[in-house]
Amino acid sequence: MNQRAKWTAILIFVPVAWGYNWVVMKRALAYCGPFAFSAIRFVLASLCLFAALAALKRPFKVRPISGVIFAGLLQTGAQFGLVMWAMLTGPAGRSAVLDYTMPFWVVLMAWPVLGERPSRVQWLATIVAGVGLVLIFAASAGSGTSDAAVLATLGGFSWATGTVIARRLLTKSSMDTLALAAWQMLFGGVALAAMAVLVPGRAIVLSPYVFFALFYTVVPATVLAWLFWFALLQRTEAGLASLTILATPVLGIVFGAIELGEKPRGLEVVGMAVIAVALVIVGPIAMRSVQKRRVPMTKPEQALR
Repeated sequence: MNQRAKWTAILIFVPVAWGYNWVVMKRALAYCGPFAFSAIRFVLASLCLFAALAALKRPFKVRPISGVIFAGLLQTGAQFGLVMWAMLTGPAGRSAVLDYTMPFWVVLMAWPVLGERPSRVQWLATIVAGVGLVLIFAASAGSGTSDAAVLATLGGFSWATGTVIARRLLTKSSMDTLALAAWQMLFGGVALAAMAVLVPGRAIVLSPYVFFALFYTVVPATVLAWLFWFALLQRTEAGLASLTILATPVLGIVFGAIELGEKPRGLEVVGMAVIAVALVIVGPIAMRSVQKRRVPMTKPEQALR
């Protein structure tokens, strides 16, 4: 597979895997509390990544450890704790949309923190996509509670902060992407386990769907998608990488409508079309940026080709 085809596949796989994951997470809440489910998900995912590190004889060490801890607490622990909590009372599609305010926070934070000044086209794509998200949010405002909307938006802000930290770690310390993903998921999973103890939720009900949900959220939606996400983040600017996955909330709405009966309203359809325009604007730029940066692939990434 040539480089262009490989990165095109990644840019398709990640939003599709994450988009359907919103339906899986929403349905899993009928069988398990939000913090407990997320804790099990990320601890299992981290163990899978540590096993891959050992099998590929990659180093486990990450430095600085404080940065990895913060990335894990924000990008894994806070984000998924907040959005799973939000989905207890709000629809999966709207939670996905509000969580994906993340790229706009990243564009703003990456400039002063990473020195990644957005181009005019990036600003245009951000504004266009922002209009789309506003339209979707406006159409969905009557569903659920305002508290759920706030929680999902805070989840997006936490993800953005963790993304900026991860981008800095990847570019400033030459950290292995697989090791970073493993450790930050472990730290986030432990934090979520602590929350599950402090704020007990629904007792776990063992059922075939729970096992499917754990498999899906651990393997394609966490281990593979997050590893690919970190690889993309290492090869392009944080704000640009974030904008390229804006298809995820749109797919979350589509999958939610199909499987959960969360039918999009008129403005939601318009908003999805507007976000699609933003993706058309930013997609080719992301592809050129990835190809221009020709960073050598690590052994874990080669193994997952």
